[in-house]
Amino acid sequence: MSQETRPPESTRPNPSEQRDYSEKQTRRMVDLDPAGLISRKAPDQVKRQFLNYAFYKLDPAFRRLPKEEQAAAKAQFTQVVCRWSERGEGFILRSYSLVGMRADVDFMLWRIAFGVNDFQSMQAELNKTPLMAYLSQPYSFLSMQKRSIYVDRFNPEGEGVSLLPGQGNYLFVYPFVKTRPWYDLSPQARQGMMDEHIYVSAPFQGVTLNTSYSYGIDDQEFIVAFDSNYPQEFVDLVQRLRFTEASQYTLSDTPMFTCIKKPIQEVMEDLA
Repeated sequence: MSQETRPPESTRPNPSEQRDYSEKQTRRMVDLDPAGLISRKAPDQVKRQFLNYAFYKLDPAFRRLPKEEQAAAKAQFTQVVCRWSERGEGFILRSYSLVGMRADVDFMLWRIAFGVNDFQSMQAELNKTPLMAYLSQPYSFLSMQKRSIYVDRFNPEGEGVSLLPGQGNYLFVYPFVKTRPWYDLSPQARQGMMDEHIYVSAPFQGVTLNTSYSYGIDDQEFIVAFDSNYPQEFVDLVQRLRFTEASQYTLSDTPMFTCIKKPIQEVMEDLA
């Protein structure tokens, strides 16, 4: 190239800048054809389970009502919950008491359905009961079940994914958000950290992890729910996970809830 046709120094691409751009493209590797317009792959339209963790707090004024009025209100609330628990059609309901566990909530209903309208319909029925006049909802989390890209990265994300929750006597629940730098890592770097995460968790076989996804449908990115009969094992697991590299990319993982599984009748008795 002659001196006349050679581009000025200021306009020539800097090799280091080219390398940075290439590295940036690698780090941001994503599926560029999610709708299948080029590859003609079928979009994922398989039904997935939606999950709702609804936490309730009782107004102390309820405890000052006559015992007969309390009993009638709790009975009516219980009837609605029991009717929905027997609904079928893929609807799953588990009840948990948090009395004495936290100051801001008293019980939680874990609801799973193939449509969010079911959550709304059930809550609308509960709202008509006398007890709801004395209940508030400090927290209500919405999420969706899907396949983990780190555990089974070769299958469609919604295929064959189902959850049967509440097998343990305890459920440990919290919303979870990753830092934005996590998404700037290469898929290989993220996978390596998650492999370590899975390896560290493997010895704790008395703890079952249920991770669901909230991208775009609630404030958090995930809801993490650990099913177990052994709180002591869960404490040891969480402590061990703090030493993993992936833990450095946690933005928030609170509030944390320790929920004790009980029939709704016993949950009501814990209230008043």
